[in-house]
Amino acid sequence: MLHGIPSTMGDDYQLNVLSLLRYAATTFAETEVVHRRSDGSWGRSSYGEEFARVSRMADALASLGVKAGSSVGVLDWNSRRHYEAYFAVPSLGATMVQLNLRLGEADLAYVVNHSKAEYVIVDESLLPIAEKLAGESYVKQWIVASDRPAAEVETSLPGAVFLEDLMSGAREDYPFEEVDEKTAAYAGYTTGTTGRPKGVYYSHRASYLHSLGVDAGLSLTFTDVTMPITPMFHVLSWGFPQAATSVGAKLVLPGRFSAEDMSAIAQAFVEEKVTVANGAPVIFSGLLQYLRAQPEIPDLSHVRMVSGSTEPPVSLMKGFKDLTGAEIIHGYGASETSPLATLNWRLKPELAGLDEDAGWDLKRAQGLPLLGVEIKAVDPAGEELPRDGKSMGELIMRGPWITSSYHKLDDNADRFLDGWWRSGDVGVIDAHGYVKLTDRLKDVIKSGGEWISSIDMENAILDDARVKEAAVIGVPDEKWDERPVAYVVAAEGQTLTADDVRSGLSERFAKWQLPDEVVFVDELPRTSVGKLDKKAIRSQRAAEDA
Repeated sequence: MLHGIPSTMGDDYQLNVLSLLRYAATTFAETEVVHRRSDGSWGRSSYGEEFARVSRMADALASLGVKAGSSVGVLDWNSRRHYEAYFAVPSLGATMVQLNLRLGEADLAYVVNHSKAEYVIVDESLLPIAEKLAGESYVKQWIVASDRPAAEVETSLPGAVFLEDLMSGAREDYPFEEVDEKTAAYAGYTTGTTGRPKGVYYSHRASYLHSLGVDAGLSLTFTDVTMPITPMFHVLSWGFPQAATSVGAKLVLPGRFSAEDMSAIAQAFVEEKVTVANGAPVIFSGLLQYLRAQPEIPDLSHVRMVSGSTEPPVSLMKGFKDLTGAEIIHGYGASETSPLATLNWRLKPELAGLDEDAGWDLKRAQGLPLLGVEIKAVDPAGEELPRDGKSMGELIMRGPWITSSYHKLDDNADRFLDGWWRSGDVGVIDAHGYVKLTDRLKDVIKSGGEWISSIDMENAILDDARVKEAAVIGVPDEKWDERPVAYVVAAEGQTLTADDVRSGLSERFAKWQLPDEVVFVDELPRTSVGKLDKKAIRSQRAAEDA
């Protein structure tokens, strides 16, 4: 590292997440923060009021013994109190541990104990989960978050206290101390990995810079209205609450909801004039179906919908564009990348001449890296591959919000390469810098010495409006090593055959690449965060073939 003439700037100014909220409360004090309560009703506050409540929450937590170095778990939905904990816990130098309520009981208990979460804030509706954890956990203080008076809430949690009661007598001018920006503000644990979940600890600095990266990538400003639909217990809802706060954008917190019933979310989406939202394709698909059924279709041409978890099918992107004018933007990342590493919104000027089909095809890609993120594709020896859109290799990354190790993991070596995080994703990078995933290392199908992308095949199948879900796996084959098998869920009221599926694939895949078998099922297994669980599909297939 080279050192030149020292600057005269405030380089020791600490980039803390509380300063994001302080800025919003100072500059946009009257901007609304809308939140859905546990009973389904909606409440309204402002950034000025939220800063006062965060001060009271910090004071209340400090009175319980929360301090620098403490770990505080949060088991909650996309609620007002969860949002406030995003700032109150880190402001004390403590680390907020995301407790993914979709994890299995054993994995959730492991996260609580591995993170040494001495305190846990739990929403009243999730008390049954907390009560199961209480038996052999590291927790010494359970803190119940409820809209109801403490006397009306029953729980077997030992020594439970109630957050709103504690906050009612707390100070609105808590004397916050400056927190070192390298302190872990948040902790999240990866899902779907081999073995136990791995801890990723996000520094104040990383979260602050990630917020600025999201703001720049989406042109997010105080004129926007942001609704974080992705669960706030999973990778911090992709950093959207902090990003919205950092620019003073109106915030809409949808509380508890399900993909099966999007009516309340869809109604708020339209009535609150949401301009930016995030979610998995399965969530946006439910939203699209709801909107299609309405007597009057809303104009959402001002809306940017960031879709992640899996690649959004073109049929979904076109569906929203044609019906409402809304644009679906593909975002890519992982728990280890805070999580946004790339966005695919606007085409670069030199690509303006692409025809419509080519343009939609490019929107399948994961997009361009955000400022500060470096990505390259490497071969098995770790050598960088050409950026030609053809040379497939593992994608590796580094940057200010990319993890460089896992928390208290004895051996990190196999997940990092000379300071770069190994994603486990196989992809290509084209001459224009667009990143395109072709598969996961564990999911790529090698048939007759050639690779077949299961992701590309799945998305091609999903381009058929008659298909609701699709998954493609490789099964052992004596002659070809592996052959693709497609699992397909038909859309409600639709029927199609295996030949229909192969016919739809024939324009994009060679005849030898087409699946030998198409299996129609009622549903596909998913992981705790809504991703297709191919491990479960492969295990079931292996048992059937045994």
